[in-house]
Amino acid sequence: MTRPPAKLRDFYENPAVPVASGAARSRRQARLLAAALGPVRSGAPPATILDIGCGDGSAAATAAELLTGHRLIGVDWSQDALRRARTRIPCAVRGELTGGGLPFAAGSADAVLFSEVIEHLVDPDAALDELRRVLRPGGHLMLSTPNLAAWYNRGLLLAGVQPVFSEVSMRRIHGRPGTQVVGHLRLYTARALRGFLRASGFEVVRIAGAPYHDVPRPLRPLDRAACRVPSLASILLAHARRAGE
Repeated sequence: MTRPPAKLRDFYENPAVPVASGAARSRRQARLLAAALGPVRSGAPPATILDIGCGDGSAAATAAELLTGHRLIGVDWSQDALRRARTRIPCAVRGELTGGGLPFAAGSADAVLFSEVIEHLVDPDAALDELRRVLRPGGHLMLSTPNLAAWYNRGLLLAGVQPVFSEVSMRRIHGRPGTQVVGHLRLYTARALRGFLRASGFEVVRIAGAPYHDVPRPLRPLDRAACRVPSLASILLAHARRAGE
């Protein structure tokens, strides 16, 4: 959600471009956050949770089922995505991930959901600076992103094939399995993601693995098994907390 160049803006405003990562992954991430926040205490104010890069709101709507009692706000810079999100969640606002572009005061959020956004960003450093700004000290960051070092990508690279999730063109796929262009600009391994979060002022609590919905059906049991070793999993799920001042 760092403001992309004009051609990238047109790409992400295209309704045909996918803006959700699937209900199963949203539920998995929401369960991790619900466990981190703990039960809602009687008389206590609700936690403020921001779904940054909420897309069409489907992931936030799924997460809300497991985060009852808390205040969930969707944020996106795409007006088309926000129009769709407002049909699914009570509150969705426009914001950007650069220079105070999120419309929230410093330290006002208890948690941020950041689901499959970071791989689309031109400037991920500025994005994490902005997420850190709006989170209170100790606030939770739940981030998911495709794993460059997924088990099948290791084999593909050995065979000289472009890894899944990576893209060399915004117009069509070249040299790798799949047919859908989704605009990935950056990819992370578990080690790289852990180091990046720490350098950006976050304490990494855990990195877990999640399966990828587009893996061919015969390989899905293997993909689920790979989640036991996050560095091999298709998707990385990071739970981090904003380091205190």
